[in-house]
Amino acid sequence: MKVIICDPVSPKGVALLQQRAEFKVQVLEKRLPEAELIPVVADAVALVVRSETKVTQAVLEAAPRLKVVGRAGVGVDNVDVEAATQRGVVVMNTPGGNTISTAELTFSMLMALARRIPQAHMSMASGQWNRKSFQGTELYTKTLGILGLGRIGSEVARRAIAFGMRVIAYDPYLTLSRAMALQVEVVENVFDLYPQVDFLTVHMPMSDETRGMVDAEAFARMKRGVRVLNCARGGIINEADLRVALESGQVAGAALDVYETEPLPKDSPLRTLPQVILTPHLGASTDEAQDNVGIEVAEAVTEYLLHGTVRNAVNLPSLDAATYNQVKPYLMLGEKLGRLVAQLGVKRNHRLVITYGGQANEVPTDPITRAVLKGFLSFAGGKDVNQVNVRTLAAGLGLQVEEVKSTEQTDYLEWLHVAAFSEGGKVSAGGTLFSALHLPRIVRLDSQTVEIIPEGVLVLMNNTDRPGIVGYVGTILGRHNINIASMSLHREEVGGQALTVLNLDSVPPTAVLDEFRLDPNISNIRVIKL
Repeated sequence: MKVIICDPVSPKGVALLQQRAEFKVQVLEKRLPEAELIPVVADAVALVVRSETKVTQAVLEAAPRLKVVGRAGVGVDNVDVEAATQRGVVVMNTPGGNTISTAELTFSMLMALARRIPQAHMSMASGQWNRKSFQGTELYTKTLGILGLGRIGSEVARRAIAFGMRVIAYDPYLTLSRAMALQVEVVENVFDLYPQVDFLTVHMPMSDETRGMVDAEAFARMKRGVRVLNCARGGIINEADLRVALESGQVAGAALDVYETEPLPKDSPLRTLPQVILTPHLGASTDEAQDNVGIEVAEAVTEYLLHGTVRNAVNLPSLDAATYNQVKPYLMLGEKLGRLVAQLGVKRNHRLVITYGGQANEVPTDPITRAVLKGFLSFAGGKDVNQVNVRTLAAGLGLQVEEVKSTEQTDYLEWLHVAAFSEGGKVSAGGTLFSALHLPRIVRLDSQTVEIIPEGVLVLMNNTDRPGIVGYVGTILGRHNINIASMSLHREEVGGQALTVLNLDSVPPTAVLDEFRLDPNISNIRVIKL
C-alpha cells in the first residue's frame, strides 16, 4: 500500500510508517501544486499532509485507491472534507497536539510585545545602544482580555494569572462554573470587554460569527495604547483596520502569527510598522508538538489501513465498519437536532440531555451523542469541531452532557430528543426516521408536535391561526423572488396560535423578515441554518 507524505512531518512519524512492511512510503521533496500532485497520487491509499498541500476535489478524483488523508495538525482547511466524504475517504487530524506550543507562543509574544524585545534586539544587532527608545510595560496587574476560552485560551489564562494579571474573557458558549474554575471573569457582550483590557488575545475558531470581529469599531472601544495578539486564525482581526489603529496610536502594538492571506504578502503594510511583531505561523512549530502530531497521524493512518480502526476522524466517528453501518441513519438526525437546538436557545448552556427511545435504545449511543454534540457545538468551535473532540470541547466549556434511555411509548419506532438547559430555561427538539430509507424528520419542538424536513434554511414563525396566512406568506416571499422548498403548519387548536415552518434554499433578506414583523399576527421569527 502506497503512503505519500506530502509535507514535512516529524522523522519519528515517518519512521513509524516506514517500518511497516505493508507500506510503500514515498516522501515528497517539496510541496506540489494541484497540477503536479495529481499524477503522483494515482496509486496512493493514504496521503499525509500538514497545512501546505491542498487536497482538492481534483486530487481526490485522481486517487481512486485513496482511503485516508492524515492531517498532521488541527485544522483541515486545506482538505476538501466534503469531497473526501462523498468518495468514502476518511480525513483524520491530530487534535490537541499543539495546544501547549500555541499557548506558549502566545505568551512569548505577549511578553515580547510588552517589553519590545524584538525591536531592541534589532537595534543592538545594528550596533546601537538606545535604552530610552525601548521603554516597556509590566504585565503585573494589567488586564488581559481573551476572546475564546477553549483549550488554548484556557492555557493562556493560566499563565497570565500566574504572572499576576487580571483575566477577563468573552466566550458566549462557556459556562459560568467553568469560568470560575479557571479564575477568569466573563462578560456577556464582547463590547463590555474591549474598554477594560490592556492586552487582547484571540483564541476563537474562524466562523461567519468571528470573521473580522476585531475591527475598527472594536479598536475604537478599546483603551488608547492597547496591545493585541492573534495566534489563532487569520481573518478574525481585520488587518486593514488594525493598520489604521496602529498608525493612529490607538493600538500601541500587535503580535501576529496568523494572517488573512498566508504567506503574508511581501507588500503587506504590516511588515513596515515598527510596533508590530510578525511570525510565520509558528503555533505548532516546536520539536515536541511536531513529534506529537507526526507520531499521532502515523499511528492513526496505520491503525485504519491495517485494522479498520478510526481515530481522530473529522468526517467519520471512531467505529468499526459494522457498528458504523448500524448507527449511520442516526448520525445525520442527531447532528441536525444538535444544530437546531443550538439555534433555538441562548448560547450559554450548562446542560445538554440526549434521550434515546424505541429502537434507538438498541444501538451504541456514544457516536450518536457525539454527532449531536458536533451539531450543537458547531457554532462554538467552528470548523475544528468533529466527533473526536466534541466531548473535550463540551467539558472545556463546562457543558454537562447526559444520555438517557427512555421506555416511553410514542407513535414512532425510534426517536431522539435533545434538550438544552440554561439559566434562562430550556429548549428542546425531537426527531425520528421515516420509512425504510431512514429519512430524518423533526417531530417535536419544545412541547409542540411538528413534522419538519431538517435541511437547508428554516424560517420559524408563530402566527395567529387565520385563513389566508399561507397565501400571505407566499406572496411576500414571491415578491422577493424567494423559493419555498417546503412548508409545514402546526396548530394546537383552531383559531389559536400556530407555528409555520418554511424550508428555503437560502437565508431570506432582512427586508423580508422585517415585512413579516410588521404584521401583528406574526411573532417570534427565527432563522435556522441546518
